[in-house]
Amino acid sequence: MERQSTPRPVVEPPTPTQHTVADTVSVEGRGLMSGAPVTLSIEPADPDHGIVFERTDLDPPVRIPASVDQCVDRPRRSAVASGEVVVETVEHCLSALAGLGIDNALLRLDAQEVPLGDGSADPFIAAIDPVGLVNQEVPRSTIKIEAPLVIEEGDAMIAAFPASGQGLHVVYELDYGQQADRIPRQAFAFDLTPDNYRRDIARARTYSLAEEAQALQSKGMCTHLSPSEVLVVGEEGPIDNAWRFDDEPVRHKVLDMIGDLSLAGAAIQGRIVASRSGHSLNRKLAAALREQASTSVAATAMRDTCMMDIRAIQRIMPHRYPMLLVDRVLEMEGDERAVGVKNVTINEPFFGGHYPKTPIMPGVLIVEAMAQLGGLLLSQRLETIGKIAVLLSLDKVKLRHPVTPGDQLILEARTVRASSRMASIDCRAFVGDKPAAEASIRFMMVDAESE
Repeated sequence: MERQSTPRPVVEPPTPTQHTVADTVSVEGRGLMSGAPVTLSIEPADPDHGIVFERTDLDPPVRIPASVDQCVDRPRRSAVASGEVVVETVEHCLSALAGLGIDNALLRLDAQEVPLGDGSADPFIAAIDPVGLVNQEVPRSTIKIEAPLVIEEGDAMIAAFPASGQGLHVVYELDYGQQADRIPRQAFAFDLTPDNYRRDIARARTYSLAEEAQALQSKGMCTHLSPSEVLVVGEEGPIDNAWRFDDEPVRHKVLDMIGDLSLAGAAIQGRIVASRSGHSLNRKLAAALREQASTSVAATAMRDTCMMDIRAIQRIMPHRYPMLLVDRVLEMEGDERAVGVKNVTINEPFFGGHYPKTPIMPGVLIVEAMAQLGGLLLSQRLETIGKIAVLLSLDKVKLRHPVTPGDQLILEARTVRASSRMASIDCRAFVGDKPAAEASIRFMMVDAESE
């Protein structure tokens, strides 16, 4: 007899939780670009606090979230700002926090630039490891890559792809082209876990070619540093220094990327592939990932809060293809206000002639879509049950933004006045946060049998 195998139970992976540092730690040094002395304190923070910088040298102190929304353009580094107040060169510190899985911390510093240390993330790891982390028992915010994203600038590229599992997998290719004799082509693949980060990434230092270092110092930056303190690569390799890893440059690129991507404000789940990517491209991907996640959350919320799907709409409205222009009703506040959606695709019959080379949704159909939502709103009134709202007149019609294939037209209708025979509705339409159209519409209520 064959032995019957017992099915193994499916064990779901535990939900990742938030962490903060167990106690306050400090890192002292000088800034990379400015050379100004600075003390950075990394303090515990409550769940959902996020990573926030605080400039304590100002009166009053100014706090700046470590968010891609707060980023300002800087060459060769990342910086965050609030108004005129800036915190420079944040990527190594942020990389260390992300590498260890720290979600919440208050980073107080008494100067404009984060301390450089040896140019790696190791000084921050060395400060945090002795005190350890605290599990805050709150689910961790995660950005799960749902669809491929590719961002290119010249010969540089960074891309994000969905992947199974809960973590982040990175593949980076470093290629200096004509400078390959000094820094040969390198590739590195990495799965982000705290242990892997400590072992493979944290000690990789920032570097520059000799001519790049000379150019920075000629502009008054990095003048306090010598090649023995940071990696400066000459014709024969590091000047007055030595590699910690044979492929230290590509490992540091991964270190920078992890820090820059943490500006998305959540742990990233998926696969990142990059070639020659730097801080600017990294930050653009962080912004794109956050936007993709926000869109996904909004779409889920729309599904969850749907008041009328297309079948419910068709039971009320007499319109059919190609003139039914409301796909879904998201909100219905009695008979006072409604919010609906029209998803605009290239398959709309009117795009064939309006206009073949520059497809734009006709303004009259945008108004018609708003009017149809108004009719659905009026259908909620007791005295108009069994009647149809027929458009009677239009006033204050304005077309403000073109609607093109791929747009989602958000429609809003508000009741101004209504009776059993007549009604006035104010309507608006949006594409994202941009107003697309508005109109005041008057309806006459007629019996459905008379249509």
